[in-house]
Amino acid sequence: MDAGEIAGLIAAGAFLMLVLFLAVPILKLGKTVDAATRAINELNDRTGPLLADVNQTVDHVNTALGQVQVSLDGVNVQLAKVDTMTSHAQNITASVANLVTVVSAAAANPLIKVASFGYGLRKAAAARRRAEDERDVRATLKQRRKAARAAR
Repeated sequence: MDAGEIAGLIAAGAFLMLVLFLAVPILKLGKTVDAATRAINELNDRTGPLLADVNQTVDHVNTALGQVQVSLDGVNVQLAKVDTMTSHAQNITASVANLVTVVSAAAANPLIKVASFGYGLRKAAAARRRAEDERDVRATLKQRRKAARAAR
């Protein structure tokens, strides 16, 4: 998996989070529309053909509109939060894209490749020297043990 695919996955995750956060206000708006529909149906049932109690009907409409206004205010607050989250997600995505670009440029630089090769070569040579030294020390210790056993 290369860096572009990782950045794509991060962007897809950010988009998924955005969709999930937008679903909550939309569901609340659906409940508000349902409440308004119920209020209208209730008005139709109560008023009937004669419009007997107009003042009560107007009060119910005002109450329903007040509830709709409260719900819309809540939706606006949620949308402002989602807008903030979206801007943060956009900043994160841009930062990841910049990081991927920097890492790709650094890994593709020939000077970096030469330095990495030189470092690996030095480490391999040091490990080989250390192995040779250990082999010499073991051989010396083995000879000393044999000499000590023979002297007894």
